[in-house]
Amino acid sequence: MTVTLQFIGGADSVTGSKYLVRSGTQSLLVDCGLFQGFKQLRLRNWDPLPVKPDSIDAVILTHAHLDHAGGTAELARRSGVPIEGPQQDDQFWIEQMPAQARMFGFPPSERFTPDRWLHQDDRVTVGELELQVRHCPGHTPGHVVFFEPESRFAFVGDVLFAGSIGRTDFPRGNHAQLIASIRHNLFPLGDDVGFLPGHGPTSTFGAERRSNPFVADSVVGRA
Repeated sequence: MTVTLQFIGGADSVTGSKYLVRSGTQSLLVDCGLFQGFKQLRLRNWDPLPVKPDSIDAVILTHAHLDHAGGTAELARRSGVPIEGPQQDDQFWIEQMPAQARMFGFPPSERFTPDRWLHQDDRVTVGELELQVRHCPGHTPGHVVFFEPESRFAFVGDVLFAGSIGRTDFPRGNHAQLIASIRHNLFPLGDDVGFLPGHGPTSTFGAERRSNPFVADSVVGRA
């Protein structure tokens, strides 16, 4: 099985998380966010995707914040691409997207209805690649993580970062729930698992167990 991965989102002060995953002749987009940051950076939201929309077979969403899902409705309208995820407890964030976009100076962002809500232990596929779904609430209540067991990597959205964790000061965020999600639903997958966060550098679960100031074994004890 040959899988290629391309990050087409932003970095540093610009967000807008998007990972393009190709397996064989099929491709999927992990998150479809709008760029944030300074005005000149937000203007990138008007640029076309660096791939043809009709070449994308599915969009899968980790959660429904604007910087991860704000471009989803437009992409689906233009290409008819199916939307999978997040978990249904994030529906209230989807309903608020137009208001959020206006409030923060984004291009218009529309509500959408996923073709499939995702839950713990569901599977999503692209070509020969199968991703396992882990429901990891805390940053948002419906946040999910996508884990590929053969290659030992995970798309973790805004649950976990190298040296940090996701924010929980948004509506329906929950710090204790986020810690539990990481410790009990991600770390047991194995120290060797590498993860791709929505923002910032990659890391491994083992590295974060050793040194992350929020979730390391030395801070909260072993899972």
